[in-house]
Amino acid sequence: MPHRFTTPPRRGRTPSKPGAITGQVQSLTRGLSILEALAKVEGGITLTDVAQRVDLPPSTTHRLLSTLEKMGYVYQAGDLGLWYVGLQAFTVGAGFLANREFVAQSHVHMRRLMEQSGETANLAILDGTEAVFIAQVQCREMMRIVVKLGSRVPLHASGVGKAIFASLPDEQIDAILKVKGLPRITPHTIVAPETMWAALKVIRQRGYSFDDEEHAPGTRCVAASIYDEHAEPLGAISLAGPSSRLPDDRIRNMGPIVAHTAEELTRRLGGRWPHPY
Repeated sequence: MPHRFTTPPRRGRTPSKPGAITGQVQSLTRGLSILEALAKVEGGITLTDVAQRVDLPPSTTHRLLSTLEKMGYVYQAGDLGLWYVGLQAFTVGAGFLANREFVAQSHVHMRRLMEQSGETANLAILDGTEAVFIAQVQCREMMRIVVKLGSRVPLHASGVGKAIFASLPDEQIDAILKVKGLPRITPHTIVAPETMWAALKVIRQRGYSFDDEEHAPGTRCVAASIYDEHAEPLGAISLAGPSSRLPDDRIRNMGPIVAHTAEELTRRLGGRWPHPY
């Protein structure tokens, strides 16, 4: 059992009630859980729905929502009194992005990629065993691929995910495969470990990944990792578009362009480009 270290109360002061610190941490955890629940839905949800999603009594949920509302992290609107993520939550999230220099630096490269290819450019980072989209420069085509910022994609079945996946050490890849497996998402998803290992080897050799409708039907994507000074992945940059506009020959032309852009950005950030292996 872990030890709990406490300090004796000062003279003249009433000792804190047992569990007071725990209660404060619990309230913070519950409040953040509510924010996460709101962020996962499109539009607003009712108090009852929020309470069910975070497994709390409605009275406790309402108290926490009221506190978050006063701080601007959530707000309530509409005839049904639906709850939504507030502006302050966006401000905090934007602060994270602003403090990651590679996000700001990437925009110039993403826009250039979009101009060169006519397709949408994306930027993603690794979070646990998934890739998270954090920036995008949309193309001007009527039919284009748009991803919601903050949305997650699996490492084994997406362009940015496979680029990052291939950049990880073999032992880390093996651990992820054992824990997460290779769940099928579309008929084109790679689900055999030996096929995935072969694909990762090719990505390492050529410096870019290729998603052939493995995450979303009708969508193709090429991506390449961006590295830090230790040659470890900071994230991945990609181009995505409808399969009808990205036949095999165009993918072969775009792949080296994306890889070259990722290498430029890596070096601009003081990183080390590890390819070729």
